[in-house]
Amino acid sequence: MTEIQSAQINPARFGSGQSVRRLEDDALLAGAGQYTDDVTLPGQTQLVFVRSPYPHARIVAVDTTAALAMPGVLQVVTGADLVAAGVKPIPGASGFTRADGSPCATPPRRALAHERVRFVGEAVAAVVALTLQQARDAAEAVVVDYEELPMVVDMHDATAPGAPMLCPEAPDNIVAETRYGNAQATAAAFASARHVVTLDLVNQRLSPLSLEPRSVLAAVDTASQRLTVRLSTQMPSGVRDSVCDALGIPKEQVRVVVGDVGGGFGMKTGVYPEDIAVAFCARALQRPVKWVADRSEEFISSTHGRDLQSHAELALDDRGKIVGLRLASLANAGAYATGAGVAIQLLIGPWVQTSVYDIQTIDFHFRAVLTNTAPTSAYRGAGRPEAIFTMERLMDEAARQTGIDRIELRRRNFIQPAQMPYKNPMDQTYDTGRFESVMDQALVLADWQGFDARAAESARRGLLRGQGIATFLEWTGGNVFEERVTVEIKAPTPGAGGIIEVFSAVNAMGQGIATSLAQLVVDAFGVPMDKVRIVLGDTDRGNGFGSAGSRSLFTGGSAVRIGAERTIAKARQLAAREFEASEQDIEYADGSFKVAGTDLSIDLFALAARQSDQRIFMDSTSTVAGPSWPNGCHISEVEIDPQTGQVAVVAYASVNDVGRVVNPMIVRGQLDGGAVQGIGQALCEHLVYDRETGQPVTGSLMDYAAPRADNAPDFKTEMDPSIPCLNNPLGVKGVGELGTIGAGPTVVNAVADALARSGMAAQARQLQMPLSPSRLWHLMQG
Repeated sequence: MTEIQSAQINPARFGSGQSVRRLEDDALLAGAGQYTDDVTLPGQTQLVFVRSPYPHARIVAVDTTAALAMPGVLQVVTGADLVAAGVKPIPGASGFTRADGSPCATPPRRALAHERVRFVGEAVAAVVALTLQQARDAAEAVVVDYEELPMVVDMHDATAPGAPMLCPEAPDNIVAETRYGNAQATAAAFASARHVVTLDLVNQRLSPLSLEPRSVLAAVDTASQRLTVRLSTQMPSGVRDSVCDALGIPKEQVRVVVGDVGGGFGMKTGVYPEDIAVAFCARALQRPVKWVADRSEEFISSTHGRDLQSHAELALDDRGKIVGLRLASLANAGAYATGAGVAIQLLIGPWVQTSVYDIQTIDFHFRAVLTNTAPTSAYRGAGRPEAIFTMERLMDEAARQTGIDRIELRRRNFIQPAQMPYKNPMDQTYDTGRFESVMDQALVLADWQGFDARAAESARRGLLRGQGIATFLEWTGGNVFEERVTVEIKAPTPGAGGIIEVFSAVNAMGQGIATSLAQLVVDAFGVPMDKVRIVLGDTDRGNGFGSAGSRSLFTGGSAVRIGAERTIAKARQLAAREFEASEQDIEYADGSFKVAGTDLSIDLFALAARQSDQRIFMDSTSTVAGPSWPNGCHISEVEIDPQTGQVAVVAYASVNDVGRVVNPMIVRGQLDGGAVQGIGQALCEHLVYDRETGQPVTGSLMDYAAPRADNAPDFKTEMDPSIPCLNNPLGVKGVGELGTIGAGPTVVNAVADALARSGMAAQARQLQMPLSPSRLWHLMQG
């Protein structure tokens, strides 16, 4: 459980709209943060997993005899043991269908593999010992007899006739597929189009690579048999519910607690098999059990992101107006299709595919494919980076092929403000947006017109310079629009003043949400920030969806605002009773109630002290009206060394419409941090499985190239707060993923521009991420 309290004192200075320093940081910088691995309980034991070295194999037998006899070993559990104990599989993807109308098909995913393993790194057994080293030694002594089975890690191989089958419900390895639009109308539009642009594009597989690995500490109260699970997650209530479902425990018997979280990026949404296994062992042993993943485990067993291959076609008339968009995509679900992983590629990405452009004629076909790889799920942007990358690559390629300036091409196709609210062909309604205005601001910020002089200077140094642009929007809110908060005004106690304590089920994971929520409390109550305490991460305090889909401020912040207003209304009633006055005569300002036209007043906390339980309490649930549609224009410039293929991002400017801005410093940090991750995908990141053996070949930071500070340019990042969202009372729009979505296409478009300007337009069409020096050099050589 995280509690954040500030020592700041000036309400005017620390309300929303101000760049308040993050309240979370002092403790973290002083080493006083509390991550899961910082907690040690009396009698605590350590767990280590035995993992499959094979991508696909039948488990013939598991011999735990030697391991159980080793010093300090308390327990060895296998998949068969969990099945015998009645532990249920984790529900997979649902709500979609296969081509024949049958339900989603995916193998049952268990806390420990039973009868068959389906990817390298899948957990087969769990060893619990007194110390970590004892558990590691014993894990090596567990003997698993495998019978290797044919495997497949490539999506095209997996969908070919006669491919190895991952489960009988999907003999063709297709989990599910979706089709959207009107194929006949789209075909007619293409037949009559003046220009048709075609690209084959790959959004490669990525590792979310959070700084803190997954970690779980489970303990049972021996008297009540109540289970407490402390872990690093973005969604405490969801994990609690899934653990209860798997183990058959009533929800009131399980508490999930989350302290500090060292990054999530979507990878820490939902339950993992390891969470269930640790909880099971703690209940079986009646002792605390801790597991902390090492970096190699994270690479091979945490969910991965992206992994989408698309054949994309754009049809335009003689004026450059888009008349049709056609897509056929394969999405790699991995060995077990997660609900999020399938929805991201088969539904959420398509929601934003037409982006900021007025396109109504579409033909989309998406298929999710099973392969012998780790499952895919949410990763920062979750479907929107893939869709926007496809759209923006098509737009720049269309400009080159039609000869229409790419800025003018965008102007001709933007949805106009007068069209708002605008319903796109996926039946999604944008409430607001001034896309051309945002682009015009970005062009000035980036000094678009001064590029030629900069390109000439780069050429003098033997470098190719390119200029890239991405104009785009995204969807945020997770389509979970309800959120609950509790607001408690606590009376002063000896040695301490009164406090306003707010609990929210949204969760901190490094994004500074506690600070932003505290600023909203300051706005509502008009009290100094040292009177505010934000509490997060405890299912005993309250339940909610958690933090995903950039919803923390959009939905959670709105719930805080409404909860605070309801609390003040309740307190006004109490003050009226105290003064024996009409409620309409009670005025509230800056932490005090006053009877209008008199000198009668009472402090908020003094009013709480006069209540029988020394507090004023409000349990508030509220709902926002719909998603938000943040948008932006990101412009980058790159320099390419033609001798080596090395790409450097040398300039990056963006203007972002994120609605009302609560904390500009935090918003800029989110935008720039997200952009670095997008640049990482564009230039260097790629999680690779060997096609012949199924082995992951990027299983450590020696092989997986993560973005570093020297990949990051000096960002020019601005926000346009003049276009508030109409779907929530704050007017805010989600911001956490916007930078990632814009960075990939603008950087790749900049590289394509550099090649095209140097007579390599054909190579520009063939660019595929990541644009590593070797890949780019070979492409430039033809």
